[in-house]
Amino acid sequence: MSGERVKLEPSWKARIGDYLERPDMQALSAFLRAEKQAGKVIYPPGPDIFAAFDHTAFDNVRVVILGQDPYHGPNQAHGLCFSVRPGVRIPPSLQNIFKEIQRDLGIAPPDHGCLTPWADRGVLQLNAVLTVEQGNANAHQGKGWEGFTDAAIDALNREREGIVFMLWGSYAQRKGQLIDTDRHRVLKSVHPSPLSAHRGFLGCGHFSAANAYLEQHGKAPVDWSLPAKASLEAQ
Repeated sequence: MSGERVKLEPSWKARIGDYLERPDMQALSAFLRAEKQAGKVIYPPGPDIFAAFDHTAFDNVRVVILGQDPYHGPNQAHGLCFSVRPGVRIPPSLQNIFKEIQRDLGIAPPDHGCLTPWADRGVLQLNAVLTVEQGNANAHQGKGWEGFTDAAIDALNREREGIVFMLWGSYAQRKGQLIDTDRHRVLKSVHPSPLSAHRGFLGCGHFSAANAYLEQHGKAPVDWSLPAKASLEAQ
């Protein structure tokens, strides 16, 4: 995996592009090529692997939502954690995220699960692992992605101030150990999965808390509403 071949968004390439040249990333690239040659289907599609960085430039990041690995069903993953393309059934965890936004901010759930508008407004939706095998959750854990996404979080932690990090579930919270809580706001909860959401995610108030923190630090709050599916598909 080479920084020359990977089209990483320029502001991110300046900070973590060199990481792509490391031996562990070369090994990851070889692994992904071998998996494809063996006939395995990898999600998301190649052009979407770095979509979180493409949509949210380094200096535009206001909020970070950390996920674990991409959805592993057909047509679901497109490079933003928890998000699916318009027209794809809204996954249960995302349904719970929308429920909490409605409870917290009074914003009605949209008729789709595409979170690209959030990304364009400064919400970095980053999975710890950026690829997965079809039908095999967590198949690419431990193959090298974790160090790369750690480098992205570390760069934000060191170079920026006043970012809100939303860490849902134990996996995201472990990754959050990189974050200086004197410089940034860290919001923790159980995962929004139906298995755990009732134990503290529903009722956490993270979306209003994030906006309050941003405003206290002279930044605009995030508009957590999403346009209707029809208007997204027309773009």
